Amino acid sequence: MIDITAAEQFVHANARLIDRHRLAVLLHDAPAAPVLAALRAYRTPDGGFGHGLEPDVRCPGSQTSAVLQALEILVGADALDDPLVDELGDWLTTITNSDGGVPTVLPSADGHPRAPWMVPAPESSFLTYAIAGKLWQAGSKHAWLPKATEWCWTTIEQADGVGGYTVKFALDFLDAVPDPARAAAAVERFRSALDANGNLPVEGGTEDEKITPITLSPHPGTPSRALFTTEQLGADLDRLEAEQLDDGGWDVDYLHWSPGQGLDWRGIATIQAITTLRTNGRL
Repeated sequence: MIDITAAEQFVHANARLIDRHRLAVLLHDAPAAPVLAALRAYRTPDGGFGHGLEPDVRCPGSQTSAVLQALEILVGADALDDPLVDELGDWLTTITNSDGGVPTVLPSADGHPRAPWMVPAPESSFLTYAIAGKLWQAGSKHAWLPKATEWCWTTIEQADGVGGYTVKFALDFLDAVPDPARAAAAVERFRSALDANGNLPVEGGTEDEKITPITLSPHPGTPSRALFTTEQLGADLDRLEAEQLDDGGWDVDYLHWSPGQGLDWRGIATIQAITTLRTNGRL
């Protein structure tokens, strides 16, 4: 069993204001309004989000990954009826490539602190999967979504030999898109990327960095669950429980490249761990 009190103390002592409000919603059914107020502080003049909302790109300008973080926060706060959801769709249209996909890192990251893997590049990327999945989860009807969805289907159904976060975000999309039969068939394309324990190695990451079954498939009843056995998922939930540290929080296994980035991710990881354990009946 995890120590919820210690986890809350860790967040209060170390995490960002927005994450403290998020935890209050999660643990105490607090209103979403403070989360939304804190989220809007990360808004940029062009309608996107920046200012390090995604801890690996710490620039003041808008970033695609920050918009993904904003959507995850809106989902977690059950605030999917907020006007921000459609407004983010409007912003996405301003950075979308002609094929319907979005870049991972925009030029505004240049000259600012960022993770070594967060290099500006114009090509459409795996963040398209994750963002489209969140908008489907939100029930969005925005005009951005159909073409982005077609990009997702095309690239997934042509996927060959991909791994790491490409697989993670593709599964996020397949778990949310309202086409379960097609999604179930597409999920099988990624089975060969998993090791015998259902883990997904991250090439070029830290030593032994991997994405584990419960991270790849956090929600019961979704198409991605077909990739994992009950035993694999149970063992991974046991691992997640056991990884609560003595200070009450959880950590990430990818590179801590700055003190602020590492601590920001720890606050996020603590909220994610509690959410995942609750979603899967461990709390």
